[in-house]
Amino acid sequence: MTPLPLAARARRAALSVALCAGLTAALTACSGEDPDAGTNGVGKLSATEIETKARDASHAAASVRLSGTLVSKGGTYKLNMRLKHDGGTGSVTSKDNTFELLRVGDALFLKADAGFWSHADAKDKEKPSKTDTEAAGKLDDMYVKVPEGDPAYKQFRVFTDMDVLLEGLLGMQGKLSKGDRTEVSGVRTIKVIGGEGEGGTLDVSLEGKPYPLQFARAGGAGVLTLADWDKDFTLAAPEKDEMVDYGGQLPKTRD
Repeated sequence: MTPLPLAARARRAALSVALCAGLTAALTACSGEDPDAGTNGVGKLSATEIETKARDASHAAASVRLSGTLVSKGGTYKLNMRLKHDGGTGSVTSKDNTFELLRVGDALFLKADAGFWSHADAKDKEKPSKTDTEAAGKLDDMYVKVPEGDPAYKQFRVFTDMDVLLEGLLGMQGKLSKGDRTEVSGVRTIKVIGGEGEGGTLDVSLEGKPYPLQFARAGGAGVLTLADWDKDFTLAAPEKDEMVDYGGQLPKTRD
């Protein structure tokens, strides 16, 4: 037999090693590789412990982006809000309107188009007067400061309150159980299920801090995504030429 050249024998040996290594890895995976390897370890905890960890992480965070759909007795809203403990900014879309909200401390500002201020939608039985239309036109795309004494203040402020939104929107009902490991926006998560799915389903990050990343609310009351945890952003009041301040009460808006 003609001996193999040295280079050929080296290539064959390397191929054998690679095949053996691949086979060993495959057999190891099939024989029960730890699904929590390389994670933050919360997947090993009970459902209740995971939910507690997620709540603690969210309360300790300085900021978050909250987006998705919220269904309530008042209707369905699409939210896209960036939130801090001392304010927030973003947009809220209802069936009839889209408006922007900005809160810096206790100062709350609302920006909407002329239609919002003039009640111009298909349900209105009476068309807005010429005076109303002209007044609404002056508010189009302007920030209007919402007086703290106006009934709308509390209604709008809640959309900019990080603590209230997280506490109110992430509540689960029923006995908690652990669900599947999956991914949200490319991040590995584990599901916590309330009341066998009827009490809400929470996806908790298995990477880094155990932040809640997605929440399907109980009773089909919307799905919310939580991202950009602890990513800072600037909150600043509008410039004077971008703002209108009516003082004690907002101009009349839709009910």
